[in-house]
Amino acid sequence: MIDIRISDAIEGLNSLSDNSVDLIIADPPYNLGKDYGNNHDLKGFEEYLVFSREWLNESKRVLKPSGTIYVFMGVRFISYLYDILDRDLQFFFNSWICWHYTQGMGKTKGFSPRHDDILMFNKSKEFNFYLDKVRVPQKYSRARNNMRGANPGDVWLFSHVHYCNENRMKHPTQKPEGLIERMILASSQKGDLVVDPFMGSGTTARVCQQLERKCIGFELNEEYVKAANQRLAAPFNGFDSVDERMSRIPNDLHYEKIRNEYLKNHINWFLSNHPDALDGFLKTAYEKYGYFNWNTTPVAQPTLFDEY
Repeated sequence: MIDIRISDAIEGLNSLSDNSVDLIIADPPYNLGKDYGNNHDLKGFEEYLVFSREWLNESKRVLKPSGTIYVFMGVRFISYLYDILDRDLQFFFNSWICWHYTQGMGKTKGFSPRHDDILMFNKSKEFNFYLDKVRVPQKYSRARNNMRGANPGDVWLFSHVHYCNENRMKHPTQKPEGLIERMILASSQKGDLVVDPFMGSGTTARVCQQLERKCIGFELNEEYVKAANQRLAAPFNGFDSVDERMSRIPNDLHYEKIRNEYLKNHINWFLSNHPDALDGFLKTAYEKYGYFNWNTTPVAQPTLFDEY
C-alpha cells in the first residue's frame, strides 16, 4: 500500500492514529529560501521552530514505541532540532549521521559544504534495528570478522541524484534512493508502515514500493504528487545510488571454497537492489581472484572458515 496525500505535514500527521507507524523519514524544508513551487521555504526564526516542534510532536504521537525517526536538516537549524527531539520531546538519541556527497555549493571564502546531517532518534529504548540488512563488505577476510559485513557507521557516502540521471525529478532537494534504502532496511521490516511527512519527489514511496513496505506520504504541491505517482508506475531498474563500498571485495579470500561461497553471497547480501553495480563487482572479482561460478543460488548464512 503506497498512499501519497495532498496535505501539509501537520494536518497529515494529525490524521494518523496513535502508535501506528513503524518508521518516519522526514526531509523538511531547511528554511533557506528554496522555491518548492507553491510556497517559499522561508519562515521567521521562531516561527520555524514552532512549526518544527508541532510536526515533531505529532511524529512522536503516531510512532510505535519500537519506532524510529530520521530527520534531514541543514546546519542552521540542526542543533535546534536536536534540542527539540532530545530535551523537549524526550526521544532517545541514537545517531547523528553525516551524509557526505561528492558535489555541492562552491565557495571562494570558507570551505565548500559537502554534507547534510541526519538525526536518528527512537521513541523508546526498545527500538527495532536490523543491522544485517545494512552491513557493508569487510576489507579483509579474517576468521574474527563477520563476513556478512561491517556496520556502515555514521558517515554515509552517496552521490547526489545528478540532473543527467533518469530518475531525476523537478525538485530542488531530491534525495538518493540508496540513502533512503539504508534507513528503511535498518529500521523496518516487510509490511511495516513508513511515513514521510514531506514527500517531495516521492523517493521514500518508491523505495518502500520496491522493499515491500507500506507507505503514507504528505505533500502540499500537487505537481510533485503527480510526478511521484508517475515515478511509482515506472519500471524498476534498480535504485539510483549505491554506497561505493558495496562492491568492495575482501582481500585474502585464499581458499577456493570459501571464496566462491562468499562471492555468491556478496551479490545477494549487498547488490540485490543494485543491478547497475553488478558488472563492476564481477569485473573486480575476476581481476582479483579469477573466474568463479557466481550464477548459482547463494547460501542463506555464511559458513566461512568452518573447515579451516
